[in-house]
Amino acid sequence: MRSLETLVGGEWVTSGEWIDVHDPADVRTPFARVPALAAKDVTRAYDHAERGFAGWKRTSPFERARVLTEAARLIRARVEEIAADVTAENGKTGAEARGETLKSADFLDYYAGLARQGYGTLLHDARPGTRTHTQREPIGVILVISPWNDPLITPARKLAPLLAAGNAAVFKPATETPLSGLRLARALHDAGLPAGVLNVVTGRTAEIEGALLDDPRIAGVTFTGSNEVGGRIRRRLADRNVRFQGELGGKNASVVLRDADLPAAAKAVVAASFGQAGQRCTATSRVIVDRPVHEEFVRLLVTEVEALTVGPGSDPATTLCPLSSPKQRDSVLADLARAVEQGATVLTGGAADTEGERAHGCYVQPTVLADVTPETAVWREEVFGPVLAVRAVDGFTEAVDAVNDSEFGLAAAVFTRDLASALRFADEAECGQIAVNTTTTGWDVHLPFGGFRDSGTAYKEQGDEVLRFSTRVKTVAIHIGA
Repeated sequence: MRSLETLVGGEWVTSGEWIDVHDPADVRTPFARVPALAAKDVTRAYDHAERGFAGWKRTSPFERARVLTEAARLIRARVEEIAADVTAENGKTGAEARGETLKSADFLDYYAGLARQGYGTLLHDARPGTRTHTQREPIGVILVISPWNDPLITPARKLAPLLAAGNAAVFKPATETPLSGLRLARALHDAGLPAGVLNVVTGRTAEIEGALLDDPRIAGVTFTGSNEVGGRIRRRLADRNVRFQGELGGKNASVVLRDADLPAAAKAVVAASFGQAGQRCTATSRVIVDRPVHEEFVRLLVTEVEALTVGPGSDPATTLCPLSSPKQRDSVLADLARAVEQGATVLTGGAADTEGERAHGCYVQPTVLADVTPETAVWREEVFGPVLAVRAVDGFTEAVDAVNDSEFGLAAAVFTRDLASALRFADEAECGQIAVNTTTTGWDVHLPFGGFRDSGTAYKEQGDEVLRFSTRVKTVAIHIGA
């Protein structure tokens, strides 16, 4: 079993306690372990981050860009070994893990470019002989909390912009999937990131939550995860001047109108629903189908789902990987049982997959459910697994109403050949991400990303929009004479 160190104050350290890491394809034996840091170690990480920030904020943006560019190069050079760790700890297919690794490098490259550009605006001033401009400055030490479902790309898209802007970070990877985050930290460290600018806290959340969230030096917290945990963090920060960026849950819908290319729509919906075993915040989990094409679309959909190959991510033939942990598997199975109790019909799947060696892993059959209503729990609540529910509606207006009848508002898609319907959908769907004739997933590094309602906070991620979170605006007026 591999024993890994974590990065604190520019040094790779261990502790007296360890956290075991398991492969969800076979959970019988751990394959690696990472240090289980204590609360005192978290405080020490903030000590280092405070000192690291003091120097990094004064470092040339060109040097910051150089570090990010070099880290991106190292990640690409190490793609196979990094992707193998992503697969081993999360379960993703080899193709998904390599894609995540390379996209993480893209985030570093993109924000290296932004670091070189500078951020600010030249403004007119009513006072004679006065030149005024705004400039953006880093806010300080930012706590980064990332989830287990995208263990490399999520910290990359959070850390890259805040480091490019001159902030320092304390980074808490998910307990289930710490290796990917440590791989990212290793690339940044090897690229020359100064000591203390990035500190990685591997530990059990229940034991270090207070030290993570209550430190008075925190200027911002960026979190991706469940609404339950996001709400708890928000409340804990409520009476402090700490920014909170939350990317939370989703119950994403794809609408198939009567004029859609049905085979293409079925393929896109399956890709969006069952990639990463449905464990993506933007995964399609609801399909709303115009009644005249409902029967034909469902037939095509089930055919596509039943063509998926379930297996370990390390097998090149696998197209549907295991869920990330026994806990997540059991949660999805409980949601399926409740759906059937509430009247849903299983068109395909609907159970754990325990065939052969899969008996030792976290496998759930890809599932399509029919006969659901707006009140069925599986229609309203995030499942985060390979489960897709289908409903028929009558026309465009009813379809949009069904999309918007949700506490969430992350992503939605429409499939249609009619430009007017596409544009109306973009205007009327209450979601932060809208797709037309493509998947609800797959938003590139330069595209602002985030949801409405309970899916997130006002601070978006990605693109230059993220700078609203990781920088503060200062207005400077200079009187140069009449």
